[in-house]
Amino acid sequence: MTDARTEILARVREALAGSTVELPETSAPRDLAPVATPEVVELFAERVADYRAVVERCGTEELEERIAAALPAGEVVVPPGLSIGVAGAIVDNGALTAAELDQIAAVVTEARVGIAETGTIVLDHTPDQGRRAISLVPDTHICIIREDQLVADVPDAIALLDPARPQTWISGPSATSDIELDRVEGVHGPRTLHVLITPPRKVTS
Repeated sequence: MTDARTEILARVREALAGSTVELPETSAPRDLAPVATPEVVELFAERVADYRAVVERCGTEELEERIAAALPAGEVVVPPGLSIGVAGAIVDNGALTAAELDQIAAVVTEARVGIAETGTIVLDHTPDQGRRAISLVPDTHICIIREDQLVADVPDAIALLDPARPQTWISGPSATSDIELDRVEGVHGPRTLHVLITPPRKVTS
């Protein structure tokens, strides 16, 4: 079964048969990013911080402690596939309404990919990230991302993403400006973004 991009490019090539126009070859999305260089990791952390997000780098064994320290007072929700335990968290089963989520102080998720050049985190809402609503409604979003999920730029990220999946691209806390350019945060997403960068997951034989 071909994906939509492959099908569209095939039709364009057929329509342009005999012309000298060259089109890019198609390729399947990659499953894993190459291990990020220290420069890519550093740039990602710097660019995310530029958006007024909190950025920490920590070992896997420190995650539970760092998450607990970052959580505000109030209830916390987590997606069903989160790989780390969060004490007292509500595991989202899809039944929480937007009004109920609005009463929850924080969400903890993982991520699909991080883009160093733009300081952007991309979620594609697999079980470790959960449905889109839980990452948009609570006021604080704590996001865990591994160094092997970081890429240099947007084209590298696109190569890792499945276009058939829903995606949420996050560049810092939610913010907007009124007509007088006064910055207002938390209007259409979390007011606080806290990013925890961890080492690559260990592969066990």
